[in-house]
Amino acid sequence: MALKLYQFPHSPYCIPISLILKNCDIEFEEVLVDNWNRHLVIELTDGAYYQVPVIENEGDVIYESTADSTDVAHYVNQFSKIDLFPDRISGIHEVLIAHIENDLEGVGFKTVDAVYIDGIEDLVARTNVIRHKERSFGRGCVEDWKNNREHLLASFYQGIDAFKGTLKASPFLFGEEPVYADYALYGVLLNVHFIPKHIRWEGREWLKDWKERLEGQSLTS
Repeated sequence: MALKLYQFPHSPYCIPISLILKNCDIEFEEVLVDNWNRHLVIELTDGAYYQVPVIENEGDVIYESTADSTDVAHYVNQFSKIDLFPDRISGIHEVLIAHIENDLEGVGFKTVDAVYIDGIEDLVARTNVIRHKERSFGRGCVEDWKNNREHLLASFYQGIDAFKGTLKASPFLFGEEPVYADYALYGVLLNVHFIPKHIRWEGREWLKDWKERLEGQSLTS
């Protein structure tokens, strides 16, 4: 049985895992989970988890043990010929991952949700997603994100542009080979790019070049 990746297609946490598996040339099945109906994940984890990504592979079910863990990424790291969590950068690497997956993601996802939620045709499903967001971010949050979307996008790209010097000077964030932080950054970028009109390449050829290098990276042995 092929490895299964349970995911949302626009999730900034699922996108990196999917690319790592592809770069490792690992055969896997993408199982799409509805944002408003997560029974697949709940059943698979025996009620212990309801978020994504989740991996099912040869009897193993892998998901995050805490809100800030990288258990899924460490699991797929075993398939890579390159150590995506090298000891030589431990500490600073974890700090950078946290910045990407908390600070940058915390701005970027709002720009996506402001558009994507309106595209959910089923009224009950759309309302369930809105209420889920409001429980975490307050009543009317989705409308606020719509009204402030351009400001949020500007803030997101300001955060992305902080990597310009590094990614113009070296192929990846920590040198010649990618580490998980590269994939995490790819995840938040592709999350925002899930809405095509959010793509801003002008003046960011360095970012596009890095993205294409990462997509073409081979992690096979």
